[in-house]
Amino acid sequence: MSYSTVAKRYALALFDIAKEHNQLEAIEEELRTVRAVFLENRELNALFENPKFTLAKKKSIIQEAFQTASPFVINTLMIMTDRHRTGEITGLVEAYIELTNEARGIADATVYSVRPLSEDEKSALSSSFAKKVGKQSLRITNVTDENLLGGIKVQIGTRIYDGSLQGKLTRLERELIR
Repeated sequence: MSYSTVAKRYALALFDIAKEHNQLEAIEEELRTVRAVFLENRELNALFENPKFTLAKKKSIIQEAFQTASPFVINTLMIMTDRHRTGEITGLVEAYIELTNEARGIADATVYSVRPLSEDEKSALSSSFAKKVGKQSLRITNVTDENLLGGIKVQIGTRIYDGSLQGKLTRLERELIR
């Protein structure tokens, strides 16, 4: 994951508060919503970067946009706004998710396959690959990719396990060229 030290510090503070109040999952879901809002609305990012836009207006936008969020999330966003750190909000979310995953023994995985996987297949992949990366389970996101021809490709963090037919053909081609 690529996020700054600043984002990691805010995430760690929010993680400690959430853990203390037994709200790790609830705050994670709220932060995922915050991340989606900031990633989908590029105008919002430009607005927060504009020095002509006052802090009071920026704070009122946060207050209005995330009014259903917990006070912990709102206060963190307000502090980041006060300190001109709104550009770090998506990094905060990434760092927080990594912290909660680590605490629960979970890893995020992206599985590329030719067709959508069933829940049983996801469960089998989770138990099989979780052991390889030293986790209890995997949170799988399935991406369909017709270019694979067959098989699957699993990405967990920076590791890629390529069991696709396309990957096997590419490896075979490299061996034959040598």
